[in-house]
Amino acid sequence: MQTIKHLIANQLTEGIVALGAPAAPTAAELVAMLEYPPDDTMGDLALPCFKLSRTLRRAPVQIAAALAESLAGLSCVERAEAVNGYLNIKISESYLVNTVLADILTAGERYGASDEGKGKTVVLDYSSPNVAKPFHIGHLGTTVIGHSLKMLHEFAGYKCVGINYLGDWGTQFGKLIVAYKKWGNREMIEQGGIDKLVELYVMINNAISGNEEKGIPADPALGDAARAEFHKLELGDEENLALWRWFIDISLAEYEKTYRQLGITFDSYKGESFYTDKMPAQVQKLRDMGLLKIDDGASIVDLEPYGMPPCLILKRDGSTLYPTRDIAAAVYRKNTYDFDKAIYVTSAGQSLHFAQWFKVVELMGYDWHDKLVHVPYGTVSINGAKLATRTGNVVLLKDLFRAAIEEVTQIMTEKNPNIENKEEIAEAVGVGAIVFYYLSGSRIKDINFIMEDALNFDGNTGPYAQYTYARTCAVLRRAEDVPSDAPMTLTAPDEAALLKMLAKFPEKVMAAIADYEPSVITRYILDVAAAFNRFYHNCQILNAEDPAVRATRVALTRAANVVLGNAFPLICLKKMEQI
Repeated sequence: MQTIKHLIANQLTEGIVALGAPAAPTAAELVAMLEYPPDDTMGDLALPCFKLSRTLRRAPVQIAAALAESLAGLSCVERAEAVNGYLNIKISESYLVNTVLADILTAGERYGASDEGKGKTVVLDYSSPNVAKPFHIGHLGTTVIGHSLKMLHEFAGYKCVGINYLGDWGTQFGKLIVAYKKWGNREMIEQGGIDKLVELYVMINNAISGNEEKGIPADPALGDAARAEFHKLELGDEENLALWRWFIDISLAEYEKTYRQLGITFDSYKGESFYTDKMPAQVQKLRDMGLLKIDDGASIVDLEPYGMPPCLILKRDGSTLYPTRDIAAAVYRKNTYDFDKAIYVTSAGQSLHFAQWFKVVELMGYDWHDKLVHVPYGTVSINGAKLATRTGNVVLLKDLFRAAIEEVTQIMTEKNPNIENKEEIAEAVGVGAIVFYYLSGSRIKDINFIMEDALNFDGNTGPYAQYTYARTCAVLRRAEDVPSDAPMTLTAPDEAALLKMLAKFPEKVMAAIADYEPSVITRYILDVAAAFNRFYHNCQILNAEDPAVRATRVALTRAANVVLGNAFPLICLKKMEQI
């Protein structure tokens, strides 16, 4: 549809110039002004001419009438009508079938892609779990939003670097080392994996802070011991370093299982520890520039002139904080990847943190400060329950995936007991249902996860979308003997409606990138699925008597298959040819 908009805009520009406009809007500006009417009886596109009234010094009704005439003869326009100051435009069905449908089938897996990002590099920092803590549903947001943004940018021609900025440093490792030495052993951890590590972490936190419900008294001395063990780790104590590396290896092995289920890979796993020796140079630069101030013994950058609290760079004891590491990491990534954009996907609760250190980077004189982008998202809960690893109140992502897969397996057994590759399909549908549910709404909104809604095959869900794709595959398998070179013709409203919806895919991709909003694609997938299923139920495809109609409808099915197949990976959804 974006190509059609440009053709119309170019023609409208000529019409506006012919009206003697002293300063006519550009074709790109006119493209942005074109709207989709709320009711398709009004047309497929509309130009509100009120916005041109001041420039053209004419009434909107007159402008609309004049521009309607300027579109006469344009191949992609069937008719243009002036209605109450709007220019309503109906797209030519012959253009749709002969040009748009042909373009989709010719482009295939590249339909919707672009070269907008050619020669540009995007670094994406996402997922980034804290080592020795399991994935829970709260980690799902940064992981799937981040990877979706990576796939979207790659689809638009960008070179993308996915970075898993592991939380592999900090006093929590001192706690874990104390807990391991006090209550654990190697055999326990090797058998229990990350679950045992988190069990030890919960135990040590309960022991330090106390837990009245469980009758555990507070023991602050354990907190001192944890800080001492982490200090030994910082100084390079071999025993603690060996334990630290082992904890990381155990954690990564567990994380990789989840990433495999989601179809996610990373280009770098450089965590917080990697930047330990890179922070002093940035601290010294701040000091040399006179940006560091001492406040109650801590070193800060004063951000009051910019409406923000001070950014803490060093604690009283001289140890670094998150902003220090993030600044050092950003400098390293710029020097290493020369990024055109660096995207950070974290919860909205960290928005101030990012605003602060982004401003510090600007004050430090780095001219790429405006290439840093924070993409926040809302919180997630299950039936309103908040999540906290420290106390053990978590819903583990692997348990959620397992429950979804079991539920899908049961549904499949009832509906199609003889289906092949049942386990693979159940995993793809079960995991996909959770991801799709998460990405179905605006990323900034909080989500209350309800499993029954996510797994509904009849609602606006991942299983419904995947089932629709499988339906297109089933039709195409039975259509192998239908000639693909037959003349095409649209004979039913649902055919044209489907094709118009498919034509919107390229602009939906660009809108999702512009707003860093995967839900644009999720909602679009549902729109395509609904349009295809109306077409499927209302139009005979393989049984159509007219060969041209049959060939057209098979081609439309193939086009829907292409668009859904191209859209699914953009939101971490797997394509299954049968369900």
